[in-house]
Amino acid sequence: MLQAFFRFFLITLALVAGSAVAAPRVGEPAPDFTGVDTQGKTHPLADYRGKTVVLEWTNHDCPYVRKHYGAYNMQDQQREAAAQGVIWLSVISSAPGQQGHVSPAEADELTRSRKAVPHAVLLDPEGRIGRAYGAKTTPHLYIIDEAGKLVYMGGIDSLATADPADIPKATQYVRVALKERAAGQPISAPVTRPYGCSVKY
Repeated sequence: MLQAFFRFFLITLALVAGSAVAAPRVGEPAPDFTGVDTQGKTHPLADYRGKTVVLEWTNHDCPYVRKHYGAYNMQDQQREAAAQGVIWLSVISSAPGQQGHVSPAEADELTRSRKAVPHAVLLDPEGRIGRAYGAKTTPHLYIIDEAGKLVYMGGIDSLATADPADIPKATQYVRVALKERAAGQPISAPVTRPYGCSVKY
């Protein structure tokens, strides 16, 4: 009886600890990681210290992702970010056999065909990076400042629909946050509600 209780206690403790790891907070150091891109190159987050980094969780089969790529909203924001010297990393955390899982070659073809311009596409089929950040939806976006601190987490914009016609009506949270940082201002909405398809871990 005592042994069973002790086992239950350890399992509960592990679950609580796991939840804590998967719940980063704005204002705290961003979870460290080393991601691998479609060319097999490693991208340690620490290598981008001194630069602003955007993490974008994506799944090409998700209608909410297609909304922003089909209307070139995501690509436009990637270009704007690059012009500001921001490192934009797209992350694919779909597990093998799940919606959105792609090979490196397929990921490259998606980047080419959609005219996307991230700094790199990181493949995370085991979901390690996604779970470390608590990424829940595609899209789900995070901004990390030059000191490695998480300064934004949430949705790309304010209208949780799959209709591209809603993009001009929405507050573009990530675009606004990057502009505020470039102007030396605090981010006015550092935590927003992400929306989209669930990340297919």
